[in-house]
Amino acid sequence: MQSLARPACHQLARHVRRTERSLASFTVPAARLTPGRRHYTTSRRPLYDDGSARSAVINVLNNIASKREVQQYLAQFTSVSSQQFAVIKVGGAIMTDYLDELCASLRNLNQMGLFPVVIHGAGPQLNKMLEKAGVEPEYKEGIRITDGKTLGIARKLFLEENLKLVEALEAWGVRARPITSGVLMAQYKDKDVYKFVGEVNDVQTASVKAAIAEGYIPVLTCMAESVDGQVLNVNADKAAAELARALVPLKIVYLSEKGGIHDKETGKLIEAINLDEEYEGYMKKPWVIHGTRSKIRDIKTLLDDLPRSSSVAIIHPESLERELFTHSGAGTLIRRGTKLQQATSIADFDDLAKLKQTLVRDREGLDSKSVVDRYLESLKDRQFRAYYDENFEALAIVLPPTEGKPPLAHLATLTMTRSAWLSNIADNVFQSLKRDFPKLAWTVKQDDENLTWFSEKADGSIARQGEVLFWYGIDSPEEVRELMSDFVQHGRQMFGDTNL
Repeated sequence: MQSLARPACHQLARHVRRTERSLASFTVPAARLTPGRRHYTTSRRPLYDDGSARSAVINVLNNIASKREVQQYLAQFTSVSSQQFAVIKVGGAIMTDYLDELCASLRNLNQMGLFPVVIHGAGPQLNKMLEKAGVEPEYKEGIRITDGKTLGIARKLFLEENLKLVEALEAWGVRARPITSGVLMAQYKDKDVYKFVGEVNDVQTASVKAAIAEGYIPVLTCMAESVDGQVLNVNADKAAAELARALVPLKIVYLSEKGGIHDKETGKLIEAINLDEEYEGYMKKPWVIHGTRSKIRDIKTLLDDLPRSSSVAIIHPESLERELFTHSGAGTLIRRGTKLQQATSIADFDDLAKLKQTLVRDREGLDSKSVVDRYLESLKDRQFRAYYDENFEALAIVLPPTEGKPPLAHLATLTMTRSAWLSNIADNVFQSLKRDFPKLAWTVKQDDENLTWFSEKADGSIARQGEVLFWYGIDSPEEVRELMSDFVQHGRQMFGDTNL
């Protein structure tokens, strides 16, 4: 019997090796806690048949990803062209403090046949140079006023930083091409107020695509040009967003030394934001102000203009590969997500036939339809909460805690199509479950191909005769022991006839 549990005091955990124990010898060992898994990306089409590149892909994925994530990645392997892989915005602080980590990650991506488009800023470096030159920086509404002298210093600095990054990549064995003009076209933001500050109004992608076609990673600065050839300073984040609108990549990555967006109230890293469901809620939070507010708002505006498959990640450079290829919480992933519907009674479902069809699809046996009918009939007399998407790609039914027992909800039903598993719908569902039910338990067959995913969503688990009981949110070791004991004695029948 294999057991895994988590005392409240433990925030990190380890695997527990398979042992045979009697009920009398049950203890609560230290448990494994793994961050929730997340999104992935893809490769360029020509490399699907390239043996060395494909081998590199498999090697990297096997080292950092689960079997399901490998399948997800390979399922998307030929879905986009090279320039649609990723746009990566590199802040000036990253260029100064994490250049080697950045180059190492880009080298690994390049060895896999991937060509992200890199655009960088140099804000901290510019502040230092202006200070040395005796230029007092001026800001209005958070925007740097760029006069002629500031522009001259900035232009020289950006060219130097661009060359620095390109040479560093070359030293790491990566073919990189500096592109310092001819891509970002801009108009004056307000010449009388901000001087030589621009807003990007057009993106010429020919040189970017040509660089990739010839096997180079393009490296751009956030300097733009007006129609009459005047160089203009543009915000690096906004420049990256406009570049993304033009290239339509699967992933837009903002590298940050902070590693993501943190909840100012709890201090914890926010692993994912599903905009369709959570945007309005975040905009009402008292700590979402100033830069954080504008960043989330700008990202929503960007993703509204891109396909639903696109997403934005704010991560530390050391986490770049893990963010791109796995679902682990390396930073903050922002996506449109899938808006889930909820039901608390059978009458809440608009299409009962579709509901029955969804419940039958995972069941085997000639009596599957009658089993589903009996299950739905039983729900008429029970409290429950169901979560599902518009197309019923995913359906979860949770039974709330029973009076007189510990407040542990039961995930009675979870059915997903392969498409739901290979997208973010499964993660969306579980994020909603954790939001609404602080304590939850469920059972899964031990040979389920998504067992690793379930394990990562749980705080603990125990296996018995081909079944695995998972749970999260139980803080008391006594409650854990009681739950484990009940499962060892009764298996999934501990939940009565509520499982489907």
